Amino acid sequence: MADSSRNVDVEELISYSDDLLKVLRDPRDLNGLFHCLQHSLSLSSTCDSDLNDARSLLQDYQKKIDAYKRKIEEAGSETVADAELDLLQRELEEELEKERLLKEEFRAIRDEFNDLEQQRMSIQEQKKALHKIEQDKLRTQMTLSMYASVTNIVPNLDDQSKISGYIVEKDKNAVQKFDYDTTKMTILDVCNDIWKTISA
Repeated sequence: MADSSRNVDVEELISYSDDLLKVLRDPRDLNGLFHCLQHSLSLSSTCDSDLNDARSLLQDYQKKIDAYKRKIEEAGSETVADAELDLLQRELEEELEKERLLKEEFRAIRDEFNDLEQQRMSIQEQKKALHKIEQDKLRTQMTLSMYASVTNIVPNLDDQSKISGYIVEKDKNAVQKFDYDTTKMTILDVCNDIWKTISA
C-alpha cells in the first residue's frame, strides 16, 4: 500500500509543474525584459555622458565666477570707476544665474540617472528570476522524465480537474490510458490503483 506522504509529494509536484509550464509558455515575457534591459543600458550611457558634460560646464562656470570675483576685489582695491564695477557686478550676477540653472539641470540629470539605475537593477532581478524559473523548469522536466522512466507513468498535466495520463510498457509496446475522477475516489485510492497497475 502506498505511503500517504509520498502521495502528497506527487500531487504537489504535478500542481507545481502545471503552474510552471503555464508561466513559461509565452516567451514574450523574456524578450520584453531583454529589450527593456537594452533600452535601460542605452539610456544609462546617455545620462552618463550628459552628466559628465554638465559637470564640465559647471566647473567652467565656477572658474568664470571665481575670476569675476577676483576682478571685483581688484577693482574695489584699486578704486575703479563705478561704471566698471556695475558692469562686473552684472556679469557676476549673470554667471551666478547660469550656475543656478546649470545646477538645476545637473540635479534633474542625476535624478533621471538614479531612476534608470533603479530600473536596471529591477530588470536584472527579473532576469535572474526568469533564469531561476528556466532552471527550475529544466529540473522539473528532468525529474518528470526520471519519474516516467522509473514508473512508466506519463501524467497528463493539461487537465487539473482529474488525474489522468498513460502507463507505457516499452517491453510490451503497450500504452494504457488511465483516468480518475477525484470526486469519486480519494487520492490515496487513486495512488494505490496506479501502483497496482504498474506492479502487475
